[in-house]
Amino acid sequence: MTPITEVEGRRLALSNLEKVLYPATGFTKGEALHYCATVADALLPHLRDRPVSFLRYPDGPGGQVFFTKNVPPGTPGWVTTAEVPRMEGPARMVLVQDLASLMWAANLVAEFHTPQWTIGTPGIADRLVLDLDPGAPATVVECCEVALWLRGRLGEDGIEAYAKTSGAKGLHLLAPVTPTPSEDVSAYAKGLAVEAERAMPGRVTHRMTKNLRPGKVFVDFSQNAARKTTATPYTLRARPEPTVSTPVTWDEVASCTRASQLAFLAPDVVPRLERYGDLLAPLFDAGRAAALP
Repeated sequence: MTPITEVEGRRLALSNLEKVLYPATGFTKGEALHYCATVADALLPHLRDRPVSFLRYPDGPGGQVFFTKNVPPGTPGWVTTAEVPRMEGPARMVLVQDLASLMWAANLVAEFHTPQWTIGTPGIADRLVLDLDPGAPATVVECCEVALWLRGRLGEDGIEAYAKTSGAKGLHLLAPVTPTPSEDVSAYAKGLAVEAERAMPGRVTHRMTKNLRPGKVFVDFSQNAARKTTATPYTLRARPEPTVSTPVTWDEVASCTRASQLAFLAPDVVPRLERYGDLLAPLFDAGRAAALP
């Protein structure tokens, strides 16, 4: 029998709580739901008002993995949805606005991915993102070196950057910007990636071409496009272990000498929140948002 629980006055059917989603650690679906509830105060602000794409893995990362962008069948009527413009025509997508919606979404077993704009101003970005993806044998250690260079370069333009792990292999840099068309943010981000490649030609590539990437850090600027999304801060990832896209300090980035130093699992995140709070909270401070040059 599927357990029914009440969250903020909403009745939720939470299924298969004992199912092991991450065989490497025995981490269950129930533990994943508990994680989302525990970090909700930090996670929800990064989801709120942003249409969510779900990368679903209902049987764990070793099972079927698929993207869901449209409102999933069976979505309760009380879950907020909104029409989102797309090149191929408008779509209706989910907005995770509150704890009840978060727990409903977590029950789908999914990564959360969000765009750099909010539903009130589609295609007008309020943040810039750079995805640093290492090509083996490079690791997050090399990403940290590139991240520090990019932080300095952004600082020259008056833009303050913040870092988080991708929850996979690399790092994401995020910066609050004054509302700017996504295509302009993309163009600026591409320029940064090209500059980084020129400054560190043996360590950086701005091109996605696979044969250019071994041993280098790919600075992916494309996630600034209006149609693209990035793993939301604090989301669990579909990896062998319950890794989390986790905000990190610049001191942690500067001192990283082993990939394991910037690999965080779900049980690691609450102690970090207790110690640091949300390191990405400045993204919501309009006073920190910078205009692109």
